[in-house]
Amino acid sequence: MINGPILVTERLILRPPGPEDFERWAEFCADEETMRFLGGVQPRSVAWRGLCSMAGAWHIRGYAMFSLVTRDTGEWIGRVGPWYPDGWPGEEVGWGVLRSHAGRGYALEAAVATIDYAFDLLGWESVIHTIDPANEASIALAERLGSTNQGPTRLPAPYQDHPVDRYGQTKAEWQVNRKKFVRF
Repeated sequence: MINGPILVTERLILRPPGPEDFERWAEFCADEETMRFLGGVQPRSVAWRGLCSMAGAWHIRGYAMFSLVTRDTGEWIGRVGPWYPDGWPGEEVGWGVLRSHAGRGYALEAAVATIDYAFDLLGWESVIHTIDPANEASIALAERLGSTNQGPTRLPAPYQDHPVDRYGQTKAEWQVNRKKFVRF
């Protein structure tokens, strides 16, 4: 059962997470390199609660990150999209892709679609990305999207000790920056 919208891009289907995603979600959460900047490796039980938390946010907030699925194979490859839990420093579009699928432009393609979604359908006036200062790949993606570093910020517990910078842009800035991504 899908509890929300489905976004379709050139290569991807973005849909709310479901129970069929758990095995890949757990694989994602167990990978040390993938989770290096996402709070650290999680055992299956914590990954399960994370998946349920994301699915529950769809009910509570009416949005959350989407499961990222390839159109050609139907394979779950990550999570991307709007995220704004209590205490978060702003309305965020975040991303995380399985290491086996990183570097192929999937996060960019999905981020463009979900930033459009956040501005056009959720009515957000700005969007942020909270990024560890050592996460060069995510910084490069945020900058490619047109977001700028707005300085250090703080996440709520239990992530309060993780260093993060706040990258972001307004809806008006996105309307200009979006033109770079005509094919998406």
